[in-house]
Amino acid sequence: MIQTDFLVIGSGIAGLTYAVKMAQHNPDATITVLTKASTESETNTKYAQGGIAVVNNASDTFEAHIADTLIAGDGLCNPETVNIVVTEGPAAVNDIIDWGTNFDKSDDGDYLRGKEGGHSESRILHYKDITGYEIERALLAKAATLTNIIFLNHYFVIDIITQHHLGYLITKATRDTECYGVYALNMRSGKVEKLLSRMTLLASGGAGQVYRSTTNPTIATGDGIAMVYRAKGRVENMEFMQFHPTALFEVGVSPSFLITEAVRGDGGILRNVKGEAFMERYDSRKDLAPRDIVARAIDNEMKISGTDHVFLDCSHMDRERFLEHFPNIYDKCRSKGIDPFKDYIPVAPAAHYTCGGVKVDNYGRTSIDRLYACGECSSTGLHGANRLASNSLLEAIVFANRCYLDTLSRYERYNIRTDIPDWNAEGTTEPKEMILITQSRKELQAIMSDYVGIVRNNIRLERASRRIDLLHEETEALFDKTIISPQLGELRNLITCAYLVVKGAQLRRESRGLNYNTDYPHHSPRVENIIL
Repeated sequence: MIQTDFLVIGSGIAGLTYAVKMAQHNPDATITVLTKASTESETNTKYAQGGIAVVNNASDTFEAHIADTLIAGDGLCNPETVNIVVTEGPAAVNDIIDWGTNFDKSDDGDYLRGKEGGHSESRILHYKDITGYEIERALLAKAATLTNIIFLNHYFVIDIITQHHLGYLITKATRDTECYGVYALNMRSGKVEKLLSRMTLLASGGAGQVYRSTTNPTIATGDGIAMVYRAKGRVENMEFMQFHPTALFEVGVSPSFLITEAVRGDGGILRNVKGEAFMERYDSRKDLAPRDIVARAIDNEMKISGTDHVFLDCSHMDRERFLEHFPNIYDKCRSKGIDPFKDYIPVAPAAHYTCGGVKVDNYGRTSIDRLYACGECSSTGLHGANRLASNSLLEAIVFANRCYLDTLSRYERYNIRTDIPDWNAEGTTEPKEMILITQSRKELQAIMSDYVGIVRNNIRLERASRRIDLLHEETEALFDKTIISPQLGELRNLITCAYLVVKGAQLRRESRGLNYNTDYPHHSPRVENIIL
């Protein structure tokens, strides 16, 4: 049994920001950060090429950033949340700069600001084309200076501990559910341990791995979202899975290499297999339209031509500027025999960001007391039906700060509960065939990619629903009689997240943002969140 004052699940930008602030304010408290990877740096944050959107110069305004966010969200953003994130954003960005984060600057020392799809102003701060990597580096370096932050790597969290584990009946109607910590598999020892805390923060990332083609690392299996749903917590708007329009097209490669939207912000042009610039046929903003529009346009062009990719044309762009801003993209292309200044880059949409997630209020509080959520696993109301480019990193640090402030005002009323039973593995045995798990994961990803992708309809959703039900039934039977493993735990979580995506899409009888259903091609007059 491990006891800690504050437990953080995930070591990306959201979890680390919270942990650093809590450790600085409470030097006598212990903050334990769990990550299932072998190192704390392996997170979705690390792979974020694009930047962080923030108003920090005189030519931009909060009103413009708010308006751009609301437009991209297609009528479903929470205006209060949007206002909070945009207006509190500059101070939050200054915090991570103070902790050592570098952003690109001009020769005169001013920040270089990029422009991406859906933005009316150039307000994106970058560090080359590895902004997420740079932020993660700085946060880990800062955390290393704080001795009361403890990292536990190779821990796979199985479930949130609530009154359910004390024998109480917890249903979706229960209003006083509390989180006492988590059960987690120590992957080094093979033992399931209890980690008990006063307060717990979920910062476990998104669920991109429910799809066959995704820019997300293999760890993005929706663990936190699935655990909250199993604990009868509220999850909302999971049907809004954002596909990044321009992942490098490589047959059979996952995760896909991301070609950041900033390339189009600097002048990159999408072309179909005939070499035609096609975005002007879909939106007046052309290549800088919001991601849902660009992804659907590419999907349509691929269906018209019968091909599995389109092209990104960078041949006309300034070579020196490209090499300065996108060195990793250039190196990746060259490693594949592509010269961006001579050749078109083959690209295709790939699952990229989970816009829905664990429903939280404006302080990151979930429907389960003593449990917060922030970052991609949460649904704050900022993104609505479609995330505006580069708003996610901003949301993570703003809400990490809000979770921290709210925790300070509440944690002293709670004690660590120690009467929690050990994990019950009675009657389980070692898995006889790992193929049952690995094949089910492949099958799930194929179902989601083929039936619940960029464009959907009722028949596809119903077919997906029936097949996911069967996978769920088979996997739960396996879980009941098999010793827990990370592979089995991730499969359970992916199946749960896939179910939530499909169920949300079935209940949303309209096309809005990232949920485009050909049976309901228009907006519904009712604007509502789908809460499960």
